[in-house]
Amino acid sequence: MRSVKFLIAAGAASLLSSVAFAADMPIAVPYAPPVVEDFGGWYLRGDIGFSNQRVDRLNNVLDAGNTTSVQNLGFNTAGIFGLGVGYKVNNWFRADVTGEYRGNSQFFGSDHITFPGGVGTDTYHATKNEWVVLANAYVDLGTWWCVTPFIGAGVGGARVSINNFTDVGITNLGGGALPGLAFGDNVSKWNFAWAVHAGLAYKVTPNFTVELAYRYLDMGDGLTGDLRTFDGTNNVNNPTTFKNITSHDLKLGVRWDLSSPPVYAPPLVRKG
Repeated sequence: MRSVKFLIAAGAASLLSSVAFAADMPIAVPYAPPVVEDFGGWYLRGDIGFSNQRVDRLNNVLDAGNTTSVQNLGFNTAGIFGLGVGYKVNNWFRADVTGEYRGNSQFFGSDHITFPGGVGTDTYHATKNEWVVLANAYVDLGTWWCVTPFIGAGVGGARVSINNFTDVGITNLGGGALPGLAFGDNVSKWNFAWAVHAGLAYKVTPNFTVELAYRYLDMGDGLTGDLRTFDGTNNVNNPTTFKNITSHDLKLGVRWDLSSPPVYAPPLVRKG
């Protein structure tokens, strides 16, 4: 009987000793990572792309008496190179300011003119480039598998430059064809510009995003200098106006987030 009591006492002492030792050990608290909110921050951006440009009409004061004028006008594709800085306000709204250079685009066109007493045909050539500055705002429409569709709009200014303009004309007054050649000096002018955007953004890392975007851009009118003949004759103020220059742009962009995401470490809780 005494042996049984001794064994019970020894077991109780061992259990108490284990409990006391465990009390001095660190207690691991179950840790659940906090939800990281996608707060805002500054970012830099860069864009490259190409344009698909249009112009509504060419207007010249000497064409005021024409009965009809059928124009066929177009531009070659040109490169787009842009930089910008922006701020992401929250996980759905951001804004930036961008500046871009739009490279030289070859312009070509023809104009079939009917006027009292005759008909004529003009063939046009020129080059065009722009500097564009826009303030833009975007709405992100949600994220699926790291892909975020977005829409946006922008306003600003466009410096449109028309260079090396030539007008080769042939006029028929009923008694034979009369050829003509006119030149326009290079002119650059600033216009109000506006744009709408749509695209997809893919977050490669928390700080690096790639965009594929479409943009419609309205850059206002372009202008040549007064037209003069090959011998320099210019008897009237007659610049040619490129009415309503627009572009459908396709761009590939990147964004660098300048803010670092917070780093969390699980707390170590020690008792005693």
